[in-house]
Amino acid sequence: MLHAHHLQPYLLFLSPHSHTVSFPFPSRTTTSLSPRFPVTSIRRGSSSLRFRNLGSASISNSVANGGTEHQKQPVTRAYPFHEIEPKWQRFWEHNSTFRTPDDDIDTTKPKYYVLDMFPYPSGAGLHVGHPLGYTATDILARYKRMQGYNVLHPMGWDAFGLPAEQYAIETGTHPKLTTVRNINRFRTQLKSLGFSYDWDREISTIEPDYYKWTQWIFLQLLKRGLAYQAEVPVNWCPALGTVLANEEVIDGVSERGGHPVIRKPMRQWMLKITAYADRLLEDLDDLDWPESVKEMQRNWIGRSEGAEMEFCVLDSDGKDRDIKIIVYTTRPETIFGATYLVVAPEHPLLPSLVSIAQSKHVEDYVDLATRKSDLERTELQKEKTGVFTGCYAKNPANGEAIPIWVADYVLGGYGTGAIMAVPAHDSRDYDFAQKYDVPICWVVTPDSKSLDSGKAFNGEGIIVNSSNTLVGLDINGLSSKEAALTVIEWAEESGKGKRKVNYKLRDWLFARQRYWGEPIPVIFMDDSGETVPLYETELPLILPELDDFSPTGTGEPPLSKAVSWVKTADSLSGRPATRETNTMPQWAGSCWYYLRFMDPHNSKELVGKAKERYWGPVDVYVGGAEHAVLHLLYARFWHKVLFDIGVVSTKEPFQCVINQGIILGEVQYMACRDQDGNLMSADSTDLLNERKLEIIPAEKVMKSGDSFVLKENPNIRLHARAHKMSKSRGNVVNPDDVVSEYGADSLRLYEMFMGPLRDSKTWSTSGIEGVHRFLGRTWRLIVGSPLSDGTFKDGTVSVDEEPTLEQLRCLHKCIAKVTEEIEGTRFNTGISAMMEFLNAAYKW
Repeated sequence: MLHAHHLQPYLLFLSPHSHTVSFPFPSRTTTSLSPRFPVTSIRRGSSSLRFRNLGSASISNSVANGGTEHQKQPVTRAYPFHEIEPKWQRFWEHNSTFRTPDDDIDTTKPKYYVLDMFPYPSGAGLHVGHPLGYTATDILARYKRMQGYNVLHPMGWDAFGLPAEQYAIETGTHPKLTTVRNINRFRTQLKSLGFSYDWDREISTIEPDYYKWTQWIFLQLLKRGLAYQAEVPVNWCPALGTVLANEEVIDGVSERGGHPVIRKPMRQWMLKITAYADRLLEDLDDLDWPESVKEMQRNWIGRSEGAEMEFCVLDSDGKDRDIKIIVYTTRPETIFGATYLVVAPEHPLLPSLVSIAQSKHVEDYVDLATRKSDLERTELQKEKTGVFTGCYAKNPANGEAIPIWVADYVLGGYGTGAIMAVPAHDSRDYDFAQKYDVPICWVVTPDSKSLDSGKAFNGEGIIVNSSNTLVGLDINGLSSKEAALTVIEWAEESGKGKRKVNYKLRDWLFARQRYWGEPIPVIFMDDSGETVPLYETELPLILPELDDFSPTGTGEPPLSKAVSWVKTADSLSGRPATRETNTMPQWAGSCWYYLRFMDPHNSKELVGKAKERYWGPVDVYVGGAEHAVLHLLYARFWHKVLFDIGVVSTKEPFQCVINQGIILGEVQYMACRDQDGNLMSADSTDLLNERKLEIIPAEKVMKSGDSFVLKENPNIRLHARAHKMSKSRGNVVNPDDVVSEYGADSLRLYEMFMGPLRDSKTWSTSGIEGVHRFLGRTWRLIVGSPLSDGTFKDGTVSVDEEPTLEQLRCLHKCIAKVTEEIEGTRFNTGISAMMEFLNAAYKW
């Protein structure tokens, strides 16, 4: 039997703003609708069922505003979206239509928590890429409400961050003023798009009532030994006198001003995320996330099993010194092939390894390495560089003296900061050995094919050239796996090493030398230097007002300028103390905001236990793939800590994650000009690199075969490409302009129709015009043709007639298809089904 609620998926795509719709319907149908969407009337013995979603009168061509009708404007539009959309948006706001009850919710109903990754409110406002994910979650939220679920669909602001502080430094405007202004603009834009957010739950990470609990979580981490201080290399720019974030450093110089940047150790707060590495890895298996995202997290955590081996450093006479270099290797079976060691430029033992003859070379090399980021140093494609320290170590397996090099492709923060290099069986080591003429010793042969001595053999095989009876180690003839186990057993028995599980994951650097962030709730006793956490009753620790946000020039954070705030006293003993002047990173506030949405007005707890048990975890979390690792990993880490201390009841925060694709700018067509100023083809790489490209307007372009050419001269082939939207390219599309010209429903529908939600798509103005015409056709089907002045009559053209079997079949087919496609988030094919239905309906 067909129920009225089966029609509702159809309504979601067309217009969340248009609420009275009539369809042919069999007279014997019963109804089952959510009370929020009451049926206006069901006529027994007739074929019409009428919905009135919000209990208002039928939509007319004029806005109902306090019972008065505005004068009709003689403007020709496909349908009167300029009246429909503001009317219903005002209604929703006035009546809190999408508010989810906070305390009096019926918990016997199923819940559905659908969440967008909340945005950073930049000064540029929304662009058309933002509504892509927001529209998808809005469809899901409306769909589940119609099915009788309690739906939690909130919105808030990730409002601390570097851009606001940079703008403050440049203009002297307090970052809170610009941030609040940007938030207001974002909110207005989102409301104009008709999203069904529960605005009563709106949160912002910059509000003390919110970051009080961010600080509270930090204190819990500190209590459990998961927050600690360490000397960590940072990006220091002497000319600017400040620490720079990684994104502010480009090719070793500051983005602002182009000044040299060096790596300098500074005291930093760290969070011990490595203590949760195994759990973060294991629990990925139970999540409904894109496999690519899970794999990225696995690679970031980078669990590996191997061994730590000790290499004794030799003096100039070849005798053992009282210094041992510990290396970590995942290939202990290749130890006989280790022909040199490499230590990182920041390795603590390096100064004691350098000979007098090599000291100047090493010093210069280390200075150069400090100017590079970790990413630059470990880039696989770059040429490997290094300097010989002038010192040797003894290979514990064969007793040979092997040289110790310093090279920047080894990082001090990974493993032990030193490696045993086996050039025969590691491509990176092979390239290095070839360049610096270091010996290469083959110790693994392929099982089934001959060895190519012209390159490294990285695979497993049979061990050769690996025996030393003097130390009791013979692994010749064993498989790689057998040999690895044998070497580890030998190392542990002889005291030369031990089995080791290692991770690429590093502890989280949790301090920024910035003003615009959450204050860290600790003080340092002036007399002893002791670190003392604030009492929970002293939270929130309010960020003080500052007029000067510029860098201090000394490396001290800007907060050190708030002298009266910095100088304080311990609340228990009254002894003088100094506040921490570093602030938390932007990641902090976004690690747990999904929990606050469950209970946003609770002043006594981060989240009430009953509400968390009901709403958690987030059922669907939608956002960009750029957050696949850091945000999602940090949030999972905090959630597990909160689980361990009993604040949350689930092991994971987000059950399902969906990454929407990006929307690229319109295709740009480009040609070159020769030296005489004549246009010429731009279809070769050489020309693209050597000559300046000129954008050709789309109206002057036509397609010829697989290429695009100039209409007036088809011999000139054009380079066609869609780029990511950016101000510099001038291809940003403002959703305000689209809404003004076509309406919010056209924008929403077009973004869902462009292609699969998860794929990247290219914006096309002609595409949105087509969708707008479709909505116009839908409107005319229900309301009728426009009058001579372009406006429409009140009411609808529906009639009380029995539908034919073919009409019912067509309707049911559409309902089934749209329902199925919403469930699978295949919105574009659901819209196609409705277009087919509309074409059929016009024939009736």
